[in-house]
Amino acid sequence: MPKVIVIVGPTAVGKSSLSIELAKRFDGEVINGDSIQVYKGLNIGSAKITEDEKQGIVHHLLDYKELTDRYDVATFQKDAREKINEIKQKGKIPIVVGGTGLYIKALLYDYEFVKISNNIDKHKYKDFTNEQLHQRLKELDEKSAKAIHPNNRKRVIRALVMVESGIKKSDQEEKQEGVMIYDAKIIGLTMDRERLKERIHLRVDKMMEKGLIEEINTLFSKYPLKSQGFTAIGYKEMVPYYLNQEPLEKCIEKIKTHTRQFAKRQYTWFNNQMKVDWYDIEEENYLEKIFEDVKEFLSGQ
Repeated sequence: MPKVIVIVGPTAVGKSSLSIELAKRFDGEVINGDSIQVYKGLNIGSAKITEDEKQGIVHHLLDYKELTDRYDVATFQKDAREKINEIKQKGKIPIVVGGTGLYIKALLYDYEFVKISNNIDKHKYKDFTNEQLHQRLKELDEKSAKAIHPNNRKRVIRALVMVESGIKKSDQEEKQEGVMIYDAKIIGLTMDRERLKERIHLRVDKMMEKGLIEEINTLFSKYPLKSQGFTAIGYKEMVPYYLNQEPLEKCIEKIKTHTRQFAKRQYTWFNNQMKVDWYDIEEENYLEKIFEDVKEFLSGQ
């Protein structure tokens, strides 16, 4: 199987900088695995790596979609697998970096996605309550209903749409063997939770210094506020400020709170969904340990 290096972990822990060091040392190219950083213009609020920070390392699937474009896990899976093949053909090492857990898992494992019929009206459930939707799913696909929380409206509706397309979500998932299709070294970065909290707050403060308000004013004036990219942390919280509905201080505090909550969910998700080799960035010589382990991985030891 092709060898791939994957870097995961919570936001603000230093994934991008590690990817650059690994790419320089092991002749690699980086594939973005973050669902928001694919969009052009979402730079400051998404903490997107800058040209200077790239240090000449080639990056793929970064800053290449328009804000009006739809982007999903199936599209990422297809695009990222193509990029892995391209990078391997050049004799280089693919380094996937991201915090969007489902994207990473769909890339590495034998996930297959069902094509939803275009003839199905996905908006017909808009007037249903969450309880009504979940009850409907229970009637049509009881296994999926047990696995999906009633308040996860988006997933419930997708499961209903899948049933209407001719296949139950639960049946599709049972077909998946959960087999990894790459020989992947999954590096997880971690640190003390309280210090990560401080780091997150500092990052948000720096976003403001770098011009987040100017960025959102420009973007919000050019694109619909319901654009997919604006649902991301760092942007959705600023919509009330832009509409003069909430003070700036309250919106900034929401960004910090939601980012902390997201970081916690990232830890939980990666711990439960795949085998990750965790490295504490506060430990002495952690970088040297990572370099040593990656060298052994690439040499096949």
